[in-house]
Amino acid sequence: MDAEIHGDTAVAPTADDAIERYRALEEPGGRDLQALAELAALVCDVPNSAINLITRDQQHQIAAAGIDPSVCSRDDSMCAVVLGDDRTVVAPDASMDPRFSTNPFVSGVIDTVRFYASAPLITPEGTTIGRLCVFDTEPHELAAERAATLRVVAQRVVDVLELRLRSRQLEQSLVELTRTQEELTRSNELLSLFASQVSHDLRSPLTAVLANTELLATEPAVTRDPDASELVTATYEAGRRMGAMIDTILRYARVGAELDREPLRLDDVLDHVLEDLAPILTARSARVRREPLPRVLADRTQVYAILLNLLSNAVKFTPPGRDPEIHVGVTREGDQWRITVSDNGPGIPPEAREAVFELHTRVGDGSVEGSGIGLATARRAVEAHGGRVGVESAPGGGAAVWFTLPG
Repeated sequence: MDAEIHGDTAVAPTADDAIERYRALEEPGGRDLQALAELAALVCDVPNSAINLITRDQQHQIAAAGIDPSVCSRDDSMCAVVLGDDRTVVAPDASMDPRFSTNPFVSGVIDTVRFYASAPLITPEGTTIGRLCVFDTEPHELAAERAATLRVVAQRVVDVLELRLRSRQLEQSLVELTRTQEELTRSNELLSLFASQVSHDLRSPLTAVLANTELLATEPAVTRDPDASELVTATYEAGRRMGAMIDTILRYARVGAELDREPLRLDDVLDHVLEDLAPILTARSARVRREPLPRVLADRTQVYAILLNLLSNAVKFTPPGRDPEIHVGVTREGDQWRITVSDNGPGIPPEAREAVFELHTRVGDGSVEGSGIGLATARRAVEAHGGRVGVESAPGGGAAVWFTLPG
C-alpha cells in the first residue's frame, strides 16, 4: 500500500500507516541508521542526536547518538511541535523560543535542552513520519551549510527505510512465487516481469543514498572531521553492499525466464569455469578430476552459472586444512545426461538435502560466507531446461550434487 486512491486523487498514507509499512518500530535500527544519527551529531558539532518517528500518541527513537533510544509521549516531544514544518528548524536557545520554552525537555521536568535543530523525515509519497534532530544542553548557533547537511542526512534516513521496504517486498514475492514448482514456467515469466518493475523502485533510493553520501563526503563539515568522514564512508559502503544484494536477488528472479538454447559442448563451459576459478583453486591447492562431458542443447550462460556455483561450493565448504578434491562425472539416464560434482567436504545431512535448494537456506555452522541463494538459482536454471537437481553422499562422505539436462 503506497497510497490510497479516492476517485482520481491519490491520498498519501497517514504517518502511522507509513511507519507500520516500513516496520520501523518492529525491527532494530541497524548500523546504517545508527551511522546516520552519529553523522548528524558530528556534522552539527553537538553531542546528541536522534531519529524520531512520531505516531498518533508517541515519539519513538529508532537510532540515537549520545543517548539511549527511548519512547516518550507525543505531547512531550519537541519534534512533534514542529512536525508539520517541512523546513529545517533551528532554535539556538530553546528556552527563549516560544515554541519550546514550556516543553518538559526544555523546562527541566525531563531535561534542560537548549540548542535544538531538526529536519523532516518525508516519505516519497509526501508523508512526514518524524524528524531527525540534534540537541545540546548548551545554546549554539548553526551555520547554514550545516543546517543544509542535516536535511540531506534526514533524506538519507528515509532512503534507508525505503530500501528496506522494497528489498523485503521483493524477497517476499520471490519466495511466494518459487514455492509453486508446478507453475515453473509461469513463475519464471512473473519473476522476470516483477524484477523489471521493481528494479527502478529499488535503484532510485539506493542511487540517492550513494550519490548524496559522496556529496556529503565533500562537505567542509565532514572533510574537517575524521570521525564524520569515517561515518560517511561506512554509510557509502553499506549502500554498496545493499546494491550487491539487490543485484543478486534480481539475477535470481531472471534465471530461467528466457533461455537462449544452442548446441553446447559442456567441456568448453567447464573449461571456462575452471579458468575463472583458477585463483581460488590454486589458493586452496584444490585438485579437479573430470570426465569427458557431452554435448547438449542449452543456454550457455545459465549452464555456466550452474557449474560455477557447484564447483565454487565444493571448494568453499571443504574445511580449512584439507585440500579440496573435486570430481566432475557424467552418466546417461534415459534421454538425459546426469552431471555430478563431488567433493571431499563435510557433506550435507539427509534431512537438509531438499532444503539447501530453497532460497536463503544454508547448511553448516555459518563460518562460510554466502547469501544462501546459489543452489536455489542453480535449481531454477536446471528446471527451466527441463532437468532435475539433487544431492547425495559422495564416496568418503562428501557431497555429490547432480543435475540433469536433456541431450
